[in-house]
Amino acid sequence: MRRLLICLLTALALPGIALAEGVKLHDFDGSFDDATFGVESAIVDRGLVIDFTSHVGEMLNRTKSDVGGSKALFKNAEVYLFCSAVLSRKMMEADINNIAHCPYGVFVTEAGDGSGKVQIGYRKMPKGPMQEVEALLEAIVQDAIGE
Repeated sequence: MRRLLICLLTALALPGIALAEGVKLHDFDGSFDDATFGVESAIVDRGLVIDFTSHVGEMLNRTKSDVGGSKALFKNAEVYLFCSAVLSRKMMEADINNIAHCPYGVFVTEAGDGSGKVQIGYRKMPKGPMQEVEALLEAIVQDAIGE
């Protein structure tokens, strides 16, 4: 799980071109709270269980001065981690090393620059069988943004 969070934070901190390569982002027209409610509902409505909610924004704000940070990256940022027993089994039967992509995560961010910009996203999955997981992640995001 620590590796997932490090990868996610690294991807979010990179400039636009690197970000576009490994992360799929969607703008959310609404509040951070509405976006998190939408994501939670979209996951649970599929019969999935959120195993862990990582409060990344809170951690980054709390530790900013301890690590020499100079700006607020996010006003709010949460990562929702969950799995699908059906998809996980299918993905790992295709390639046992697909365990590296478990659990799956969807994140919600609110920019720390005062713009109030809210986004929902996820890490893109590798080509092949994991595209079925990416389709699930995209469907969750689409439900959360009301599409």
